[in-house]
Amino acid sequence: MNTPTRRAVPFESQGGLAAVLNELTAEIRELYLADQVPWVVGYSGGKDSTAVLQLVWMALQDLEPHQRTKPVYVISTDTLVENPVVAAWVTQSLETMRKAAEKQQLPIQPNRLVPDVKDTFWVGLIGKGYPAPKPKFRWCTERLKIKPSNSFIRRVVHDHGEAILVLGIRKAESQARARVMERHEKRRVRDRLSPNGNLPNSLVYSPVEAWSNDEVWTFLMQQSNPWGHPNKDLLTMYQGASSDGECPLVVDNTTPSCGDSRFGCWTCTLVDKDKSMSAMIQNDEEKEWMLPLLELRDELDAPDDSHLRDFRKMNGTIQLFHDRNVPGPYTQKAREEWLRKLLNAQTWIRQNAPEHVRNIELITMDELHEIRRIWVFEKHEVEDSLPHIYKQETGEDFPGGPLDQHLAVAADEVELLREVCDGDDLHFETMRELLAVERKFRTMTRRSGLFEALEKAIKKGYYTDEEDAVELAKRNQQNKIAPTLLGLEEESTDAPA
Repeated sequence: MNTPTRRAVPFESQGGLAAVLNELTAEIRELYLADQVPWVVGYSGGKDSTAVLQLVWMALQDLEPHQRTKPVYVISTDTLVENPVVAAWVTQSLETMRKAAEKQQLPIQPNRLVPDVKDTFWVGLIGKGYPAPKPKFRWCTERLKIKPSNSFIRRVVHDHGEAILVLGIRKAESQARARVMERHEKRRVRDRLSPNGNLPNSLVYSPVEAWSNDEVWTFLMQQSNPWGHPNKDLLTMYQGASSDGECPLVVDNTTPSCGDSRFGCWTCTLVDKDKSMSAMIQNDEEKEWMLPLLELRDELDAPDDSHLRDFRKMNGTIQLFHDRNVPGPYTQKAREEWLRKLLNAQTWIRQNAPEHVRNIELITMDELHEIRRIWVFEKHEVEDSLPHIYKQETGEDFPGGPLDQHLAVAADEVELLREVCDGDDLHFETMRELLAVERKFRTMTRRSGLFEALEKAIKKGYYTDEEDAVELAKRNQQNKIAPTLLGLEEESTDAPA
């Protein structure tokens, strides 16, 4: 008869929670006082990062005010497409934290980081036409999470010469995470500090690396939050969703992305389903307002979106894979439709959701201005359709002034051009781009580059249709292979018998 395996009691082998906290906070104080290198604490609002920040806070509280000489920067990266419930939690927590740190005279400085407007999710997808992220085209993590956090850390290193990153990474998260951490352990300095291979002059300190999931929760439930943001509310938020791990601070590609995490971006298409949002909606009627987000996310995650995408890459070239065309960015029609659906969801939520989320901003005004700029000036969609779409979907005028009249084309001119092209969309796009290029260079004193720009536009629209483009690409590919084979034949003929 097999005896049931006894579940491990948290901290049992280490003498209990009190003993662990005494030892760990003493270690944190010793490391903090060892030098003048500033600390950067990654805070996602989840359980692991909360536990780490709470430990650091508790340790600093036990120091004399004159010993708290170096800054502890708390950084939280908001991708602007975070699960709205979690984003609101983190924003409120950071504000509570800032006030508490000032009151308690602690050198803790909370910072909410966001990606540059040119790097945001919607500017990439709706503006530039990047297709929804997939495992083989994961364009989002670098832009939305890694760049903002790394830029902040590099600024700290530039100002102070070095930085210590304090992260809530744990070996129990996954086997891959454990292997990475063990590899860095071999190169440790000062006992607990590991080198960061991606950020020069920065070291990593992971105080809860050996803790289990149960131990993290035991600590959070038995130790009150020192900045006054109730940990029981955090537990309630976790209980309202699935059982995966939190979304950690991402500073490199070895850190699990939000696609593998419990709380991540509501737009994430790197997983089969957004389990956390689905569970929140299912478990709480008050969260049914998030249904439009879930529906839009599922539409983005279409198994085959080739009908929404241009047959050419952004530069107009054709890419073949096993003699089949690899589609490029979303078409103008698809991008306009994604914008309509997003604005429609935002408008519906503002009108129907509970009062506390009525001001939700699914896409910022800065992003809308950047998308408009890309459409007109980079993609030469001179009809400038964004203000019209915004008005239709929100009922409000778009708060942006008129574009450069030398570049924009009046609606009647666009319709005339369509009529001349007689329903040939490819011909229309080519003529429209040629017209936009000419208008762009018309007002320049020096028109250097005009002919190159015109030639590029003509090459991009050179084809009759997709079938013609693919056949041409295949012939070009064969022409490249043929001389190589010929060279091999000549070499074999000249070789001695």
